Amino acid sequence: MPADALDELLAGLGVELGVLAAPMAGGPGTVELAIAAARAGSLGFLAAGYKTPEAIAGEIAEVRAAGVPFAVNLFAPNPLPVDRGEFARYRDELRRDADALGVELDASPHEDDDSWREKVDLLLAEPPPLVSFTFGVPPREDLHALRAAGSVLLQTVTSPPEALAAAEAGADALAVQSAAAGGHWGTFTPADPPPSKPLAELLAAIAAQTPLPVLAAGGIGTRQDVSAALAAGARAALVGTALMLAPEAGTVAAHRAAFAAYSETTVTRAFTGRPARGLRNSFIDRHGASAPLGYPALHHLTGPIRRAAAAAGDPELLHLWAGTGFGAAREQPAGEILRSLSGAW
Repeated sequence: MPADALDELLAGLGVELGVLAAPMAGGPGTVELAIAAARAGSLGFLAAGYKTPEAIAGEIAEVRAAGVPFAVNLFAPNPLPVDRGEFARYRDELRRDADALGVELDASPHEDDDSWREKVDLLLAEPPPLVSFTFGVPPREDLHALRAAGSVLLQTVTSPPEALAAAEAGADALAVQSAAAGGHWGTFTPADPPPSKPLAELLAAIAAQTPLPVLAAGGIGTRQDVSAALAAGARAALVGTALMLAPEAGTVAAHRAAFAAYSETTVTRAFTGRPARGLRNSFIDRHGASAPLGYPALHHLTGPIRRAAAAAGDPELLHLWAGTGFGAAREQPAGEILRSLSGAW
């Protein structure tokens, strides 16, 4: 897809701003946030990760009923199996945290593909205008089917080799994500992630490898960050952390409060077994160095701890996902945030 074709697609969806609302799985990304983004002249993603096919079908119906355009993000099947001995060791290590919260932990690894087949079938039956993928390139037959159904395909990449793989598989456009992004780093190779590069440098390196149009993500928290991404060749910027304090976001209270209480972010696999960036808390300090690789097994293992910590308002045992630009996040309506970041106000 040429760059001007992506511009035409976004314009055809009513996108007037150079800033889009990124998908945020696990709670912060909501139907209300996607609707607010669209009504502000942007575009929002429904984050299908961790949700049942029935739940995402309901969200699609809600957004369609609101009469606004939207996109959907899927977790591509790229599991990172956990070593069973390491799983047992880490489970024992987490027992004190679990006991303190009164929760039980999985006795054995829970491995799954996030209902990939069922979610693809759903989007084939109800094709959104744009579908994005994170964690890996989906099977080519699924990409071909989704395109034939009418969806434009956006692949999250974190390095030039990943961009080439996405282009060869048939992606229409790329979401270039730097390691500064909050939440999961979308690398295809979590056991051997690519070198961390500034976003502008990463955009230039990928542009030298493929002509596919790109969106930019990772650490974007100010209007100046957006301008720098566009100047580096991105057609638009994707922001997530910047929207997490918006009233439309589903960010839990302890996570919201943590934005003002913590001073730094770090990349850890302690919560999910994949590299992810969050505010540095005591859970990361205690377990970050000892956590094994293993996704989604560790995501499921730590789930009871994280849910109980959220309910108890305890940020020290919670996955406080945030990008490096978290200090610029403000408690404002999502539409105001997106318009401000784009320079529309």
